[in-house]
Amino acid sequence: MLLAQLIAGPVLHIDETEMKLKDGRGYVWVFASPSATIYIFRRSREGDFLRQMLKNFKGVLVSDFYSAYDGLPCLQQRCLIHLMRDMNRATLDNPFDQELQSITAPFGALLRSIIMTVDEHGLKRRYMQTHANAVEAFFSALAERFYESDASKGLQERLLRNRQRLFTFLKNDGVSWNNNLAENAIKRVSDYREDVGRSVKEAGLAEHLVLLSLYQTCRVRDISFLKFLLSRERDMDTYAAGKHRRRRGPRIEIYPKGYLPSSIGSLRRAGTSRTGITITVESE
Repeated sequence: MLLAQLIAGPVLHIDETEMKLKDGRGYVWVFASPSATIYIFRRSREGDFLRQMLKNFKGVLVSDFYSAYDGLPCLQQRCLIHLMRDMNRATLDNPFDQELQSITAPFGALLRSIIMTVDEHGLKRRYMQTHANAVEAFFSALAERFYESDASKGLQERLLRNRQRLFTFLKNDGVSWNNNLAENAIKRVSDYREDVGRSVKEAGLAEHLVLLSLYQTCRVRDISFLKFLLSRERDMDTYAAGKHRRRRGPRIEIYPKGYLPSSIGSLRRAGTSRTGITITVESE
């Protein structure tokens, strides 16, 4: 259900990270929107499966510059934070390259003016389109210029190759200029990776990713993950709308029905604990 919701939406953020397992390695992919998040595991970083998975997606895909996304048949927006980081790194590596600075300086000024509009009006097309002429002027000047240094030629080629994917957000409502949504979601996997090391197998990871998908979806919707699980509701939209069926749960419900640890069982037979508090386990 979450996947169908993501594909039917107007914007989809995507990212991936490596995961080392007890029985090999692979990649966790995250698909995120402002209303849902899904994590899946693949043994390979190859993106061929994305064509089938996203064949019905008609919105804008926001991603980094990984080449696996290039051929997908949908509108795309590359993360401009990634691009600016690479530009800053290139400038630091080539501090005396005036040709490189003749590209990075006007691009930075252009992006800053756009972000000021975003800060004032949000991601609304009617305001964003006021920058369209400035964007076209930048690329026209860039295409006509001849550069000699390797750094400037490389950046020129990269910008022109991604020309149609850098400012898609100017023409579409609600499309972000960065991929922070997916990057924040993928950090959950990074934290888990640090905790488990290489002690988890693919089956265990798959189960964890199901729960993580629910958790992150609750998080972006500002829903309590614990309360949603305890509600026993299967439809998060229904739960979020406050229409979920309320069930009378047990007073203490920690273990599955039919299972009672010996430590709890002995207390139950005794009737009271050492503190004198009665332990009661009720079922529906």
